[in-house]
Amino acid sequence: MSRNNLQMERFMTELEHINVTVQDVDVTAKLLCDLFGWEVRWQGPSIHEGRSAHVGSASSYLALYSPPSATEPAAESYHKRAGLNHIGIVVDDLDAVEARIKAKGYVPNSHQDYEPGRRFYFDDENGIEFEIISYA
Repeated sequence: MSRNNLQMERFMTELEHINVTVQDVDVTAKLLCDLFGWEVRWQGPSIHEGRSAHVGSASSYLALYSPPSATEPAAESYHKRAGLNHIGIVVDDLDAVEARIKAKGYVPNSHQDYEPGRRFYFDDENGIEFEIISYA
């Protein structure tokens, strides 16, 4: 099949959400709202007697899940198949978001300028690594 035929068969898709397990849905939801100006789209009881919240924008969100009892941290994700390595968040003002992240006590790391933008990373209390990117 030619490249042109492949292009004609494509259709619109977009990523709606990613579901991650966190220690405390409310704490993580508040952090994401404070850092990124997101909103809690929905929250309530969830699978396995746990609790969930959907936090994000009108078009995409992070689904946060907490089981009814404490869980163990995951092993190093980059050395485990199907590991969540990081979640990338695009922002308009990288410096302002970094200041908010620092004010919350998190330590940004691995700053890089690259074509076409800039980025850094930080880890939250759940061990989730976030990549913060700006193309502005």
